[in-house]
Amino acid sequence: MELILASGSPRRSELLTHMGLRFRVQPADVEELTEADPQTLVLHNAALKADAVSRLNPATPVLAADTTVALGGLVLNKPADLEEARSMLLLLSGQTHAVFTGVSLRWAEQDLREDFVETSHVTFRELDEDTITAYFKRVDPLDKAGAYGIQEGRELIVEKWTGSLHNIIGLPTERLENVLRNLNWLNDLQLKPVS
Repeated sequence: MELILASGSPRRSELLTHMGLRFRVQPADVEELTEADPQTLVLHNAALKADAVSRLNPATPVLAADTTVALGGLVLNKPADLEEARSMLLLLSGQTHAVFTGVSLRWAEQDLREDFVETSHVTFRELDEDTITAYFKRVDPLDKAGAYGIQEGRELIVEKWTGSLHNIIGLPTERLENVLRNLNWLNDLQLKPVS
């Protein structure tokens, strides 16, 4: 059995590959919600993507995910440009924020719908303009919620985190593995044991 990943995110592909899952990539062409409380936002967008791709592939299980960053009630999606990215990092400087990932699994032929949200927390160092400039030389912030990625250059900006690191990267693999196991999909999808 093969899974469809309804996302063009290279980070999510890497995480699924690390899990040893058989999958192919088919990004969803949908208009994502950009304003709502963070849990509603990520669940809505993940479900939207999963439903769209599942309609095109009813005989195949589909996985979609959506990640955002929130500081209090303020949602920080992907920045439009470097100026907005810089503003986001200055806003997050010295603060603890939440990272929410919504995950949706669909298998139309089996009438299966499974959704969940995972939350992690990240505390930033106090950042100055020079640190942010150095960070942007190493990391492209424009394709990342909150204008940062924890997997590269984190020593420049991150003080600590709690919860799933993979969730912060974009897919909570630990919880996903448990859900796939409970659905009895794990053995059918795995190429190798999770290391």
